[in-house]
Amino acid sequence: MSTLLNATVEADRELLPAVVTAVRAAGAHLRERFVPRTELDNRAAVFAAITATDAESLPFLREPLLAARPGAGWVDDELAAGDLPAGEWWVADAVEGNINYIHGMTDWAVTATLVRDNQAVLTVVHLPLVDETYTAVRGGGAFRNGVALRASAKTGLDAALVGTGQAKPGEDRDTFRRIGESVTAMLEAALVIKVSVPATLQLIQVAAGRSDVFWQYSAVRSGLLPGALLVAEAGGTVTDTEGNPWQLSSPDFLASAPGLHAAARQVLATVR
Repeated sequence: MSTLLNATVEADRELLPAVVTAVRAAGAHLRERFVPRTELDNRAAVFAAITATDAESLPFLREPLLAARPGAGWVDDELAAGDLPAGEWWVADAVEGNINYIHGMTDWAVTATLVRDNQAVLTVVHLPLVDETYTAVRGGGAFRNGVALRASAKTGLDAALVGTGQAKPGEDRDTFRRIGESVTAMLEAALVIKVSVPATLQLIQVAAGRSDVFWQYSAVRSGLLPGALLVAEAGGTVTDTEGNPWQLSSPDFLASAPGLHAAARQVLATVR
């Protein structure tokens, strides 16, 4: 590693504690409000609850993160996609898996990722209900509660736990078709398939070696950026479904254990 790259990694690593503090504070607040039941009865109530929960969490993130990195931009639209302008941006999801949170389910987190010239360079994912904090700095490894992560060593899809999910409500018909066809194709190739949201909670399992493959037909950035960095820093492979380097502008996404990437691509190549 070059001296310049070493210095950049070290500077980003020094920023990490402030990000962890902010994300954990938001998580603690959400945990206090969490109710393991739901009384929602229509679509309007669901979206109102999502908006209200985001509003509870965002103040714990926005000001501390902007203070930690003066000059960085801010993005908290969890459904936004595509490239960002040049420079540094915070991409945060105040309640990743908010749909689960408001329905009284446990699969949710708080995330914050620093993006520099459209590359994720630092991320923190906190799961308040199990007190797990996942961190990664580009070039500096990936960790869960300070313990290094390593992607799965599997080499056969017939032994693999794989997963996908819907990125957002209201995807177009062609995306729905591709999701369905890919699930059928993977059911025939993999050991077990999991279809769930949010993406980040599947991707941290790929980074931890607990799960083996995740793909998604989407360019929604907030759900993919944290996990993409964690998987890559844990030794996994991150591309689009055709094997090209994944970028914010990529139309789809594939992350896997290194020994399964070629096989996963081959299966997904049947979906057009």
